[in-house]
Amino acid sequence: MKRKFADRANWRRVTDRRFLCRYIDSRRFTGYVTLYNMLKLKEPLMKTYGGLTFCVADKGYSWLQYFPKDAHFIVTTMFNEKREVVEWYIDICKSQGVTDQGVPWFDDLYLDIVVLGDGTVFLLDEDELDDALRRGVITEADYALATRTAHGLLRMIDAHAFPYFRLSIEHRRRLFPASALKV
Repeated sequence: MKRKFADRANWRRVTDRRFLCRYIDSRRFTGYVTLYNMLKLKEPLMKTYGGLTFCVADKGYSWLQYFPKDAHFIVTTMFNEKREVVEWYIDICKSQGVTDQGVPWFDDLYLDIVVLGDGTVFLLDEDELDDALRRGVITEADYALATRTAHGLLRMIDAHAFPYFRLSIEHRRRLFPASALKV
């Protein structure tokens, strides 16, 4: 299991970045919301799903990430340089927390869900989850948690009841306006 940090301090691809973090306690969302704004990169990051290739990281791109309190998932909304949604990436996690420096983190449980802007949904890395169980990296309980969480989220997405699609667009504009990103 790999611990991942919202500030991506060790991500060598991005050579100049701006990281912001806010804690929200509201009726609609409680937890941390972060924004990782990419100012300079060595090279863009491309991803392929269903035979289509997308740029998910490049100069001017930003990733808005949700760390919902007491949840077993993290939601990343990837915006292009025009602040248009490229995709939503949902990491299934065992646990999450915050460093002493105030940086949210999560322990990744391998399964991921990608939702493209047109609503196409992909469940990724089931083979990695199976392999982690086989190698003893995770327990049967971890495996059950990952699959139960992923399938619950897929049902919410299918029922159009997943709030983060709308919320991410609103929060990107309201919580992290362009003026907040100037260095």
